[in-house]
Amino acid sequence: MQKPLPPLGWLRTFEAAARHLSFTGAARDLNMTQSAVSQQIKSLEGYLGQPLFLRRPRALELTEAGITYLPVVREAFRTLVRGTQAVTGAQQNAVQVQSNITFAVNWLAPRLPKFRVQHPEVQLNIFTELWEPREMAEGAAVEIRYSLRPSDTVRTELLRTDHYYPVCAPGYHVTLDNLQQHPLFDCSNLLSNWLGWTEEQGLNWENPAITYSTTYLVSLSVAMAGGGLCLAHDTIASDLIAQGRLVAPFVHRARMPEAYYLLLSPRAEESPGAIAFANWVRRELEHDTQK
Repeated sequence: MQKPLPPLGWLRTFEAAARHLSFTGAARDLNMTQSAVSQQIKSLEGYLGQPLFLRRPRALELTEAGITYLPVVREAFRTLVRGTQAVTGAQQNAVQVQSNITFAVNWLAPRLPKFRVQHPEVQLNIFTELWEPREMAEGAAVEIRYSLRPSDTVRTELLRTDHYYPVCAPGYHVTLDNLQQHPLFDCSNLLSNWLGWTEEQGLNWENPAITYSTTYLVSLSVAMAGGGLCLAHDTIASDLIAQGRLVAPFVHRARMPEAYYLLLSPRAEESPGAIAFANWVRRELEHDTQK
């Protein structure tokens, strides 16, 4: 059987002593006594079967074994730190945010530099979903959910109700009379769909050929590439329209049955970062609405 690893505390003490080349300096860093540091180093050397330091009158010096072992120990600690950060969210003031992927890419991501300037102390970890989740992900403090109805398990508030409408690439030629003859795209399983919009327009369509995807990102990308028309709404399309990447060829806009909701987990109430992010989202969406 392989010999088990030495205690983590001994390795931490060795790294500190090697960094300072001093048991006293290591003791100060680790909030230990100098004798406790010396004893742990002796225990580690006994475990390894060879000395790690040469004890000089006024300083320590690493032995060949110590020089070889030190980078291994340091890399092991770096790996532990990286792995722990990946699990815990990197920082204690990190805020885990959950949203659908289209909102995260089209609305949130372009505005993150502004949030960073206003709240440099808050570290966001953003998790995206393709489908509406049944409940907030474990560990999430804030969620922006695009839904027909809000959750009743956590604190929920209405953020925004949009109108939806067809969009296409600039220069794409289409009229209401020949709309059904063009390639049409949409996000699946939504009530804000082509049937609802065309009914309000008085168009009598029977079994229109529509290509569906599980995210608006696909249909929006096809439309921007000039491949047809897709349905969109202001939250995900207004920036693309302002940038000249999409246009809305028709005046009519239908009110969405779905809406955007802000969900706050109980842990958000105790997180200044989560509260700051939630307040910022409210202000940004209100500002967008007033444009």
